[in-house]
Amino acid sequence: MLNLLLKRIIITLVAIMSLFNSNSKKTFADSYEGHDFPLISAENQSAGTVRIMSFNIRCADVNGVDVPERLGIGIRQILEVMPDSLGIQEATPEWMKALNRKLLLYDWVGIEREKGVSPLENGESCPICYLKSKLKLLDSGNFWLSETPDEPSYGPGAACKRICSWAKFKDKETGLTYVHVNSHLDHVSEDARVAGAQILIDFINEHFGDLPVVFTADMNTQSNGKAYALMTERLSDAALTAEDAKTFGTFHACKPETHTDYTIDFILCSEQIRVNSFRVVTIGVDGRFVSDHFPLYADVVIPEE
Repeated sequence: MLNLLLKRIIITLVAIMSLFNSNSKKTFADSYEGHDFPLISAENQSAGTVRIMSFNIRCADVNGVDVPERLGIGIRQILEVMPDSLGIQEATPEWMKALNRKLLLYDWVGIEREKGVSPLENGESCPICYLKSKLKLLDSGNFWLSETPDEPSYGPGAACKRICSWAKFKDKETGLTYVHVNSHLDHVSEDARVAGAQILIDFINEHFGDLPVVFTADMNTQSNGKAYALMTERLSDAALTAEDAKTFGTFHACKPETHTDYTIDFILCSEQIRVNSFRVVTIGVDGRFVSDHFPLYADVVIPEE
């Protein structure tokens, strides 16, 4: 109950902020007409569910608007959804410092991909943020999608070093545990994406066994891709299994009218997890796209062990 009340307070404050900023610079459209799905507010979130979010926040400019001009609306987008655990992709030190400074209700785990150091210092990372009042961190780690996963390295044919961060949580309200795995597959090579997916599946099978697992990622492939097929042999697509789903293309490049079905961001869940609802967040902030990707979230029920 305390966690739900906290969420209601934060969402109310964010709504008030939106009123004060309603006349801010209108750089991007705030939604694609007819697909501006309302957020499921905290008071309507089903009791006992955990909200999982995935968000590629874009490491550089979005249609000419660089990161510093998007930091504020990025923070607000996250707070409007109020996930319990959030997998982020393309988090640069600039983003990480802002998240670390402004998301005071959250803590995070992860390291950057180039040198394996703090994401506050260097490179890009795939951190996992979690709501401290709701979740207790039990364990966490990182590995590279390569043949030498314990050190910064390129996977076969990959254009970039690709990293995965994971965290095991205990829900303080229910006492139930789950593992959140977050990554970002290669954007150039399908062979690299397939190799990365196999490394991810092998790691999940070896280390997490029958534990409930949620996987968030920009997979850089659509549902007809080989990497997606490989991942969904082990995990189910929340957009397809949700009892209540409203879907849309997740990568829009600021031209959503031409990308209505272009989905490359996913939330996947192990089969014992029930997905109550799934949403792609097509509503921007102050008339602006926060990223070149739409964020997505799912309210899931973690099973008893």
